[in-house]
Amino acid sequence: MTDSVATPVSLPYAASELNQTGYRPVSDLQNNARHLDTLDRDLQRFSHLETATQYVARPMVAPGIALAFIVLTGLAASVFFGESPSSFVVIAAAVFGAYMALNIGANDVANNMGPAVGANALTLGGAIAIAAIFETLGALLAGGDVVTTISSGIIDPATVADTQVFIWAMMAALISAALWINLATWVGAPVSTTHSVVGGVMGAGIAAAGFAAVNWTTMSAIAASWVISPFLGGLIAALFLALIKSRIIYQDDKIAAARRWVPILVGIMVGAFATYLVLKGLSRVVTVGLQTAAIIGLVLGVIAWIVTIPLIRRQSQGLENRNKSLKVLFSVPLVISAALLSFAHGANDVANAVGPLAAIVHAAEFGTVTAQVAIPLWVMIVGAFGISFGLFLFGPKLIRMVGSQITKLNPMRAYCVALSAAFTVILASWLGLPVSSTHIAVGAVFGVGFFREWDAERRLRNSTLTREATLRIAPEERRRRKLVRRSHFMTIIAAWVVTVPAAALISALVFVVLNSLAV
Repeated sequence: MTDSVATPVSLPYAASELNQTGYRPVSDLQNNARHLDTLDRDLQRFSHLETATQYVARPMVAPGIALAFIVLTGLAASVFFGESPSSFVVIAAAVFGAYMALNIGANDVANNMGPAVGANALTLGGAIAIAAIFETLGALLAGGDVVTTISSGIIDPATVADTQVFIWAMMAALISAALWINLATWVGAPVSTTHSVVGGVMGAGIAAAGFAAVNWTTMSAIAASWVISPFLGGLIAALFLALIKSRIIYQDDKIAAARRWVPILVGIMVGAFATYLVLKGLSRVVTVGLQTAAIIGLVLGVIAWIVTIPLIRRQSQGLENRNKSLKVLFSVPLVISAALLSFAHGANDVANAVGPLAAIVHAAEFGTVTAQVAIPLWVMIVGAFGISFGLFLFGPKLIRMVGSQITKLNPMRAYCVALSAAFTVILASWLGLPVSSTHIAVGAVFGVGFFREWDAERRLRNSTLTREATLRIAPEERRRRKLVRRSHFMTIIAAWVVTVPAAALISALVFVVLNSLAV
């Protein structure tokens, strides 16, 4: 046999670089590791840079989308009204109307969804989705066909009979209300959209025709609603919470009590909302009086009570006899009530919000000033979609504040807030009182919180052991342990008080500027 000849193997390193074991020296391996470490550090720096860029850019996403919506609204208005001689005025009004709708969504809608989110019955995303859908449906299906151009008659139409003056007054009211609501949202104070518009119209009217143009009787009634709305909302919410505590929470067998009372409360909720929505929704088809609406609500409420009895009985099977189990039974009714509140808000407040825009469009098209005008469909669409975008982009801040930062809410307390909102609006309609849905909802949250404080003190006085333990706590610490945050209470009350004067002042200044530019 012939000896085999070994084939030389080419190595990536010179023979002199290999040690006796045939491996590369350790120092070179360390150098290579250092090179990889340097690369990893560089890549990590790039990752940090990307994260920082995303963090910095994130706050600009919402304003960017909002700006795009405003621009698209202006472009759509230019397409529809580009040929008319007053197209510039209509386009500008559409732009500011879109801006106003965004601010309403960011501020006003939070009052309806905040309690449900604070009670953990809805996630923030779920609440925004439900509110956007039902606000839009309420505005488009049950929103008013006609709106008063002088916002509930607070300005004498004869004082602003000139079309040009009227257009600038409505434009100033629209701009000032939007700016004020935007500022309130930034501060974190839920304010009334209707009161902002009222203040804007009043300020523009005073700047155009003097103080004699204002109907001070109507303004006095609106001012009275600042007190009436939150007081009624808080009182009714506290009464419902007292009922739930005495009949369900403080009972030995909580589940049996819930089986009896939760269907009744659901029937009350359905009856109240049915009455309210019949008054609002059917007004587009036929005029329905309060008595007829109440009868319809009573029938639907009884039906809901009967249907809910077996559902609650089935849902309560296997639940432990404790308060945590009660939250399960109230969660679904709370979600339904939040959706109904959003529908009612869309039907009621969107028309008020886009009223100045509708008035401007009518005056620009026909050259006349009338006490009432029909709301064009495209104006309602701008209002409905603007509110949805505003809620989605900027609403979470106010939703969290109303839902969890004023007082701690659970499904039972949040349900009382929703019931109070429906009942207060119906009661105010019956009494002929002008009320604000914002003041009612937030007042109901305060009412629930203050009732809890009162109830806790009452139970403390009746418990010797707890009273002796509490007396050992310093008075300053006891004052700090309040169930309602006083800082939010004072901020919100202050914002409510200054809403009409602030919107009026801004509107007067804007009117003077617009009128001077038009001359």
